[in-house]
Amino acid sequence: MERDLNRPAAPLPGPVGGEGPQTWFLRLLLRDAPAVEYERPLMDARAAGWDAGRLAELETAKVLALEVRSVLADRRRRESELAALYETASDLAGMRDLDRVLHAIVDRARNLLGTDTAYLTLRDQERDDGGTSMRVTSGSVSARFQRLRLSPGDGLGGLVAQTALPYVTANYLNDARFLHTDDIDAGVSEEGLVAILGVPLQLNGRVIGVLFAANRRERPFSHEEVALLGSLAAHASIAIDNAGLLEDTRAALEELGEVNQRLTEHSAGVERAAAAHERFTDLVLRGGGVADVEAAVSEVLGGRAHLVGEPPPVAGAGRAAADGAGDGAGEGEEADRRAVEEAVRAARIGGRVVQGERVCAAPVMAGGEPLGSLVLEGVRLDAADLRILERAAMVIALLLVVRRSASEAEHRVRTALLDALLDGPGTDGADGAWSDTLRHRAARLGVDLDAPHEAVAAEAPGAHAGRLASAALHLAETGGGLAGARGPVTVLVLPHGEGAAAAKALSAAVNAQVTAGVAGTRPGPAGVREAFAEARRCLRALAALGRRGEVARPEELGFLGLLLGGGRDVRGFVEATLGPVLAYDAEKGTALTETLRAYFAHGGSPAKAKDALHVHVNTVTQRLERVGRLLGRDWQAPQRALEIQTALRLHTLVNGGVDLEGGPGRDGW
Repeated sequence: MERDLNRPAAPLPGPVGGEGPQTWFLRLLLRDAPAVEYERPLMDARAAGWDAGRLAELETAKVLALEVRSVLADRRRRESELAALYETASDLAGMRDLDRVLHAIVDRARNLLGTDTAYLTLRDQERDDGGTSMRVTSGSVSARFQRLRLSPGDGLGGLVAQTALPYVTANYLNDARFLHTDDIDAGVSEEGLVAILGVPLQLNGRVIGVLFAANRRERPFSHEEVALLGSLAAHASIAIDNAGLLEDTRAALEELGEVNQRLTEHSAGVERAAAAHERFTDLVLRGGGVADVEAAVSEVLGGRAHLVGEPPPVAGAGRAAADGAGDGAGEGEEADRRAVEEAVRAARIGGRVVQGERVCAAPVMAGGEPLGSLVLEGVRLDAADLRILERAAMVIALLLVVRRSASEAEHRVRTALLDALLDGPGTDGADGAWSDTLRHRAARLGVDLDAPHEAVAAEAPGAHAGRLASAALHLAETGGGLAGARGPVTVLVLPHGEGAAAAKALSAAVNAQVTAGVAGTRPGPAGVREAFAEARRCLRALAALGRRGEVARPEELGFLGLLLGGGRDVRGFVEATLGPVLAYDAEKGTALTETLRAYFAHGGSPAKAKDALHVHVNTVTQRLERVGRLLGRDWQAPQRALEIQTALRLHTLVNGGVDLEGGPGRDGW
């Protein structure tokens, strides 16, 4: 009969029984007896009167047996955990719904570690700051806890997400290793959590979330438990990625299915339209343009087709659009002209083909951007023919977009060349290879850098930035020049004599006030950089002088223009002329400089200056006496007075941000 291994062991046999101590403990191991029963052989041996040597041998056998028992227990536990992980991986692989996958992960984590709760946070998709938000919980009872968001570095979970390392605490609220926040601590307290273990969910080296296991009482998590939850997190990351891919695929298939269904529903009425579209496509492939498509539409549908509405300047869509607009406005009766305008307006507003009395209009659009309207006059179309007109408008839109893309690519090349010119060495001799390279690049764009050019530095604070840049690029392309931007300043380099006209054209294009400085270049790439610096100084001078909306060259600013035209020690001049007064104002907090400006501005009359300064005339007189002591008694002599007035004007310009020396601006004064 089979022996019951769970029954208490019988008293140990004596030495005459032929069994040694090892055999007794092997029987206990075979029976998987509790650890306490390993003391019984020693107790029986002592009762039987064994000597000390034999008892020591028995004690050694007991210790070895308990170690073997512990190893076997660890292996059984590890086998159980591995089996659970394999089972989890198998279950997760079979799931297709992301929510089911997430719930399965936290439930398995809670069961494997035997914790009160388990929960999972995932990285925010809308806020890409590295933070995670609570997504799924198991065993949670607090609504506040279930809505927690963990910013990078906040709390245990935020630290796990930030460092991609596991963290464990036996008592979270009393653990000073973590950055505690009121929101997180309140949620943890409301949930009653004490011991928390968190491991990262990683995919392709990137943390996508954190998996937690937590208890409502103190509990030290072992290394084995940390490794177990980490293994589960590795399986979970793959499962989450697979579920996300499947959802994306399913959504894409559903969308494709809907599109296919709509196409199928309309297939019966589009056969003729498809044939016409094939003809239009063939025209494009053979190198045809907008005029060729217009002619094909007129032939297929009858009537007269033309494109109305000029695209934006950057598109360079030019001839057909502009010519079409002119034809529509100049031919036929006034009533026909109004009918065309109304149809075009309705098509642009509605974004679809519109049919009036003997006039049809289809919007020409790309990505929601209106590029014009394809107008067909002289016929009335049925539904199928209206689709042909729509297809023709699509083909024209494609032609215009391709033309614009080519133009924008050229614009980028022109902008990059201008950036290289403005950022390069200060002189052509500084780097001959640099200059030669830029000359070759410019030549490919039809720009001769050794020919006379003008640099324009323009600002239009009230204009739309994109429209201003587009207009500048269009002027550069059509004028054989370059365009770009330096912060708020729009830069143009155009053939000599065209700078001022281009600045005025910018103002008209953006319908806003444009202030511009214009300076001529010397031959060579480095000359462009120098001319831009001079034009920018001129621009800032115009702004400081209150001459917004004007276009000027340095030489048009009189004596100030001479200073703008080259490097001058302007600060040294102002310091030498007004230094004692400026220093006195800075030290005493007085207004001697302001008094001097008012005095000269009112013809040297203290009585008039006091009104501008809103002080008593005696105050003005006292201040001027102080100025005389600081600058010398001859400060009102004509020559000194001119120098002082010039220094005051330069001081005003420098305070207005104008770099009169061509170097970087400095604060002060």
